[in-house]
Amino acid sequence: MEGALQKLKIVAYSDPEFNNKVDDGEFSALINPETYTFKYKIELEEQQAPGTSAAALKFNKIAPQELEFDFVFDSTGALPESGSLNDVVDEIELLKKVTLDYDGDTHKPNYLRISWGTLLFKGCLTDMAITFKLFKPDGSPIRALAKTKFKGFVEDQLRVAQENAQSPDLTHVRTIKEGDTLPYLSYLIYGDSKYYLKVAEANQLLNFRQLEAGQKIVFPPLNKSMN
Repeated sequence: MEGALQKLKIVAYSDPEFNNKVDDGEFSALINPETYTFKYKIELEEQQAPGTSAAALKFNKIAPQELEFDFVFDSTGALPESGSLNDVVDEIELLKKVTLDYDGDTHKPNYLRISWGTLLFKGCLTDMAITFKLFKPDGSPIRALAKTKFKGFVEDQLRVAQENAQSPDLTHVRTIKEGDTLPYLSYLIYGDSKYYLKVAEANQLLNFRQLEAGQKIVFPPLNKSMN
């Protein structure tokens, strides 16, 4: 039996810790996106001394995660999901208010929490392009497409606690994301992927290849017992 229909929701916050919701800062899509795309990028250092052969690439950092998807606005009645949408412009203005409004106190747009099904993303809007497609005889739009891009980040306190990039001798806890592997995370934390079997053993993992998104993994301190 399928669950009840969920709508993609964007909630705006005034602080990067996501504690203070913005008044009237919530948008729910009447028509859910057909797809959404995550983009990941690892930045490498490619410096090479003159007259030398190609050097091994060195890890620099992981760029912020990016999320892209499109909103469809339709008041023609042709789409069943859009039956309650009376005005395309009003709905687009609400989306812009939640995602684009400039906060005079923080001097920046809102921090956004995007959720839908298994999707949970925290970040800020970086790009929005709106195309109006159908119009009434008086020129009022009745269908539009908004292409949006968001850049993710982790709250400062959580980021510091998670990274500890200079402290491999401390215990680290990671929440698994789609596509994460133990060798890769071991490389990020310890600087060497060879410790992944020790991490699997410490977490009593029967199959380290089948990590689940949302699962928490403990990475023990790097000491002689890990070598």
